[in-house]
Amino acid sequence: MTIDVEDYFQVGVFQDRLRQDEWGSFELRVEQNLGRCCAALEDYDVKATFFVLGWVAERIPDKIRQLVEQGHEVGSHGYNHQPIWKLSQEEFRDDIARSQGILGDILGAAPVCYRAPCFSVTAKTLWALDILHEAGITHDSSIFPVHHPEYGIPEAPVGLHRIKLPNGGELKEFPMTVGSLLGKKLAFCGGGWFRLFPYALTRHSLRKSERSRPFVFYLHPWEMDPGQPRLTDRTGILGRFRHYVNLNRNEAKFRQLLAEFEFDTMESVFERAALEHGELPLITY
Repeated sequence: MTIDVEDYFQVGVFQDRLRQDEWGSFELRVEQNLGRCCAALEDYDVKATFFVLGWVAERIPDKIRQLVEQGHEVGSHGYNHQPIWKLSQEEFRDDIARSQGILGDILGAAPVCYRAPCFSVTAKTLWALDILHEAGITHDSSIFPVHHPEYGIPEAPVGLHRIKLPNGGELKEFPMTVGSLLGKKLAFCGGGWFRLFPYALTRHSLRKSERSRPFVFYLHPWEMDPGQPRLTDRTGILGRFRHYVNLNRNEAKFRQLLAEFEFDTMESVFERAALEHGELPLITY
């Protein structure tokens, strides 16, 4: 179970029409929505991995500390929620260093797990993995083994694996879970897909996945907030649909998911996989 901790105005669909220097002018709702996520997890005794934006952590440090106190795992989601493909290598290095510093100061130790904004580790941005390793990241969950206009490495393994890096290091990768519909690989494991598809279809896909390998699910705190301000002038028709579709039903669906499946933190899943299957497969891109 993974939660990508960002606020409603930081989402990718708004980035072309909403500048980062405007963020401070919007109502901050991430803390209350994070509380709703945590309440649902507590009700079903689920521990999760929270990938936290450094920008958010600066503003609600006590809430981020509470996540660890409650038994959850905290990872990095970068600082500015910029897709890697929009950054130079130096800009990305600075973003990660800033996030690691902020979260490390809050938690007492920098995170070792990471998820890229917009799943932006792609074939063209694999250079980012070396930088993550240099920053102390050992576990990643950014790669989507699917065709998509913006993200994805279709040929990537679908199960847990290790990636051999050009710098000689390794990263453990928990790829995003994909299912199939009419012969096409699709994402059923959270976000807008979870809100869009009927719950029965999601359940079927995840049940099929768990018969052969662990799956990963992801949610954003703003997806628990149907009352959030509407930024309809900051994106197009498709962006509005992607962001707002079925927000009013999502908390109930999320709770149904928690009731029907077993979840844990990313690190715990890797530990269990090592005990059951030994060394993970090692690949080189």
